[in-house]
Amino acid sequence: MKKVIVPKSLSEDGKQYLREHNLELVEVDRTDADHILEVGRDAAGMILFVDHIGESVLSQMPNLKIIARHGVGYDNVDLDAAAQHGVWVTITPKANAETVAETTLAHIFDLSKNLTKTSMEMRKGDYTYALRHRGFDLAGKTLGIVGYGRIGQWVAKKASALGMTILIYNRSPKESEYGTFVDLDTLLKRSYVISLHLAHNSATHHIIGAAQLAEMKPSSVVVNLGRGGLIDTDALVAALRNHAIAGAGLDVFESEPLPLDSPLFQFDNVVLTPHIGSSTTESFSRMATDAASEVVRVLDGQAPQWPVNQVKNKS
Repeated sequence: MKKVIVPKSLSEDGKQYLREHNLELVEVDRTDADHILEVGRDAAGMILFVDHIGESVLSQMPNLKIIARHGVGYDNVDLDAAAQHGVWVTITPKANAETVAETTLAHIFDLSKNLTKTSMEMRKGDYTYALRHRGFDLAGKTLGIVGYGRIGQWVAKKASALGMTILIYNRSPKESEYGTFVDLDTLLKRSYVISLHLAHNSATHHIIGAAQLAEMKPSSVVVNLGRGGLIDTDALVAALRNHAIAGAGLDVFESEPLPLDSPLFQFDNVVLTPHIGSSTTESFSRMATDAASEVVRVLDGQAPQWPVNQVKNKS
């Protein structure tokens, strides 16, 4: 029976799908390199959350045929090394886009109405904090969406119902009934809320840096539910300290988990969440099942539906 490494916290729907296809589960508390090699060196498949997998692991797993990412990001997997070792890397693109869009809007609502900070101050007995720190309306404001894949498109659709004007920057032209495509500089200068939904790679690394933050309105906020590397953290901290922008909502970080000594914790106008963009019961079930289905397809000798690399089948 072929073995598949899965996180213990994987939704039961995904585990059941694998069992129904006669695969042996190796359930792990963590998927760091050392632990994977300790308990699952002979595994044929793996479902992966956010730990890094590279050459040091791939070279020591001769039976491995697929790493199925639980989500849409794949910058934690060395795609070239995987391809060289005949290992497919897949994602679950249809499982969580609408959920992440909803979480994006949650960040935007929180920032616009100071919900988290007001709630914390109320618990301390301060019932006037909100009067001294008023929020802002979203209706009539401009939302800038950077990246117009599945998540960006859902954000545009949902935000359009709020009466927001929507500007979109995307590296390749697409059609949209909800917004207008503009260059990045125009989007940064005109938007009141900027939301990032790009993959992280060499072309998008620090796409929001000191120069871009300087272009933004002092009254504007930036929201990142894409990848931490899209924003230069040091530049963001400096912009917040200098009041160059009004706030930020961050679900992803250049270093995860975010170190407790990070200066980002010092700001009342920054909403921080620990990479929970897709963390709903329904989304986790869909991602687990879709990832499991990719494992089954590959181990049955078929090509995956959602690969992010190209390999020759392992013999």
